Amino acid sequence: MGKKGIVIILVALIGIVGYMGRHKIKSLFSNTSRTVNGTEVKFLFREDPSATELAKVLVEKGVLSNEKQFFDTAAENSIDTNSFAAGKYIILTGTTFGNLIDGFVKDENGHGKAEKKVRVLFNRCEVIADIGSNISKCILADSASIVDYILDENTLKKYGFTAEQVPALFIPKEYQMYFDTDAAKFVEIMAAEFRAYWTAERRQKLKKIGLTSPSQAVTLASIVYMEQSRVPEEWPTIAKLYLNRIEQGIPLQADPTFKFCWPDRLKGIERLLDVHRDKDCPYNTYIYRGIPPGPICLPPYKVVDAVLNPADVSYIFLCGDGTGHHNFATTNSEHNKNVATYRKWLREYLKNKSR
Repeated sequence: MGKKGIVIILVALIGIVGYMGRHKIKSLFSNTSRTVNGTEVKFLFREDPSATELAKVLVEKGVLSNEKQFFDTAAENSIDTNSFAAGKYIILTGTTFGNLIDGFVKDENGHGKAEKKVRVLFNRCEVIADIGSNISKCILADSASIVDYILDENTLKKYGFTAEQVPALFIPKEYQMYFDTDAAKFVEIMAAEFRAYWTAERRQKLKKIGLTSPSQAVTLASIVYMEQSRVPEEWPTIAKLYLNRIEQGIPLQADPTFKFCWPDRLKGIERLLDVHRDKDCPYNTYIYRGIPPGPICLPPYKVVDAVLNPADVSYIFLCGDGTGHHNFATTNSEHNKNVATYRKWLREYLKNKSR
């Protein structure tokens, strides 16, 4: 090859390199340039951040050295800077600039491509307002929007519950959700969990014990749990005791139900009196037979399992023994003895407490 040919090739190579330098090589360097944070950095954006806001925070948190790095990388990689998503993010040390910025971009579901889910836990809830209060501490939706959506007529119709029954939809346990989950999505997730729990096998057990709907089982479980939250071993026995009363047409006469009728749930009252039981309310099983209109709390679903798998006992009476356990009986005379024993314990307890 002559010198002229070599010169032509060199000129061509220089032209190619120049083009790549303008359009490719800079992007290659920006994609392999890495963040300067020495440890992982967590972000929680309550609203979709603008490019300016995001760049500023990344610099403030020590992820990038300057905002120019952010905008240069976004421009070189044609990243849409008007499509960043709110939510939780964790930036690992040494993340490439390209992956860093692209991770905040919304995907087809509206979440950031690198957005992380947050831990959502709710338990010890009695009413829908408690759910709203608990959940709003974990996700973006506020308490009022959660409660309003759950109790909205269209929501109740969509999921097939009355306002009294709808607490049965919610299974209290730990979940993983995106921080920017709204009220509608939250309820959708809960409905999916509800459907997954209520398998054909469980629905068959429901019929076997004489109940007609999942909400009835959860309602009975809520009574069992409010009667006994400390000793799980008693759940199947108490469940069967109440089922026996229902089968025999005996009122449940469960103290937790009439307590539910009082706004303060009779907090601090150590000895329940007839005046407390006389409150007329649909949940008062001393007045109304059968299962109340809906759950009086959100019971752990292990209690629902106990209702669906009750013990083989004939008890129809229970009485606390003062230790957190119960004494059970099949006859009124046996029950009266248990009540006398408990009252004796209570007198001694109150006497010692007043000293």
